[in-house]
Amino acid sequence: MSLRLDWCSYTAAKYAVEHWHYSKTMPVNKTVRLGVWEDDKFIGAVIFSCGSAGVGGIGKSLGMANTQIVELSRVALQGHQSPVTRIVKVALRLLAERNPGLVLVVSYADPEHGHVGAIYQAGNWIYTGRSAKDKAYIDASGRRWHSRSVSESGYKVHCGIRTRCPKPSTMREVDVEPKYRYMMPLTPAARQRIEPLRKPYPKRSECDSSTAAFHAAGGGATPTRTLQENT
Repeated sequence: MSLRLDWCSYTAAKYAVEHWHYSKTMPVNKTVRLGVWEDDKFIGAVIFSCGSAGVGGIGKSLGMANTQIVELSRVALQGHQSPVTRIVKVALRLLAERNPGLVLVVSYADPEHGHVGAIYQAGNWIYTGRSAKDKAYIDASGRRWHSRSVSESGYKVHCGIRTRCPKPSTMREVDVEPKYRYMMPLTPAARQRIEPLRKPYPKRSECDSSTAAFHAAGGGATPTRTLQENT
C-alpha cells in the first residue's frame, strides 16, 4: 500500500470535509490544503488555516507573529490503512518545507464530540491545557456557528477579507465546552519556548480511541480527477 500527500484544490478538500469530517464545514478563513491518497485513491484531506482569533491570542502570549502560527483545522479521511499519526506527520513536514516562516502548529480536540486528542498524543504533540470558555450560535436551519464567525454588524474580516456573516442576536446562544489544546513546534527555538508549557495528557475516552470516531470516516465516493488537481 502506497501513501501520498500533495497539495490539493479547495474543491477537493471541501469534498473530503463534507463527506468524512464530523463538522461537515470548511474553515471560514484562509486555508492550506493537502490531499491524501492511498494506492492512488483519494481518501481525504488535511487542512490548515490561519488568522483565527485563537491563533492570534496564542501568538501574542508567546511573542510570535500571527504569520508564524497556523492551525491544523481538519483531518478528514474516509476508510484508510495508514495510521493518522503518519498522515499528519507527513502533512506537517510538507507544510514546513513550503512555508519556512512558520514556527508553530496549533490544534484542538473537541470534547463535545468525545475527543481528547488521541492522535496528537500518539504524535507527541505538546498539550498545553484547555481553551477559554466560549459561545456558539444556532440559526433557524439548525446550523451551528462559532462565535468567531458571527457579528452584529453582519460582517467579519478573515485574513483581510470582509465577508457577510449572520448576526448572533438572530440565533439561539449555547455554551461551548472548552477544547483540549495541542501544539507542535516546527523549529528548535519554538520547541524550547513551548516545551515548558507541556501538561499531562488528558485521559482517552472510548469515543476518542478510534480513528473513525475522530474523523467521522465513511466509505464510498471518490472525487473525479478534476477535483484532485491542484489549483
